[in-house]
Amino acid sequence: MINLFPYFPEKISDFMDKSESILIKDLEKDFGKLKALKDINLTIAIGQIYGLLGPNGAGKTTLIRLLIGATKPSKGNISVLGYNPFRQKAFVRSQIGYMPQSPALYEDLSARENIHFFGYAHRNENFSKRIDEVIAFVGLSNRANDQVYKFSGGMKQRVSLACALVHQPKILFLDEPTTGIDPKLRQTFWDHFRELTNQGVTILVSTHQMNEAMFCDRLAILHEGVLLADEPPRQLLWKQKAKIKICLENQIEEKVVSNYPQQLPQILQQYGLETDISRIEIEEETLETVVLSLINDHEKQIIQGEEQ
Repeated sequence: MINLFPYFPEKISDFMDKSESILIKDLEKDFGKLKALKDINLTIAIGQIYGLLGPNGAGKTTLIRLLIGATKPSKGNISVLGYNPFRQKAFVRSQIGYMPQSPALYEDLSARENIHFFGYAHRNENFSKRIDEVIAFVGLSNRANDQVYKFSGGMKQRVSLACALVHQPKILFLDEPTTGIDPKLRQTFWDHFRELTNQGVTILVSTHQMNEAMFCDRLAILHEGVLLADEPPRQLLWKQKAKIKICLENQIEEKVVSNYPQQLPQILQQYGLETDISRIEIEEETLETVVLSLINDHEKQIIQGEEQ
């Protein structure tokens, strides 16, 4: 395994007494009469993969733009590694990496030249060695000197990731990082992301892929600027309804529960774990169903509020 952050602990010594990389309190962002974000409160821990999930227009991109200092909040406070990303923009941007959904690369330059261009402004020590390390990390050592226009979409995504990593960021922002790439490469990317968090990097990833959201340590579900949930994905599933089928000799009994890890033992106690219970089947709702349910409930609340 390549350690992309060999000096990382020393570099974040000023922040290691804190458990969070990002702290958001009472955040709001207005664009005229449009409220893009409403009263957002989030804490993102160091070394965590944090997912932003929600439909188009939910506020995910606006939130990322606020965190990188590209726009100013209308209300509330943001702390990125202990600093204000808008007022201390230069410092914060030196500590973060950003990988856009569509690679913003110079196609007539090689992969190495693109990485050099995007990383040079940060003036890292041993810069040439650092470029070699990130090229190896994304698996492009044998194509490093090829012009980018010759690359497939997936290879361009790899170059884009290398560009975001070359200056050793402490926080990595990923906007739909696996859009348009094949399942095998998608898994490779997520393996890379987990390697990075194991080295102390915090990753904030915006995604529409429900199966990918399950790889996150924690999820924020946004809808129309409102934070509907902020929990580990597995806990989100546990809070939703699950159907439990108890198969007896001559009949099947069904129980619907909202938190089966806690309620299942109680159900089994009612049956005394009798020998004629041959098996127990649990049908969980999918994360997609959970997200849609949260969004539908929020839309109903909006309609009810308008009618009152």
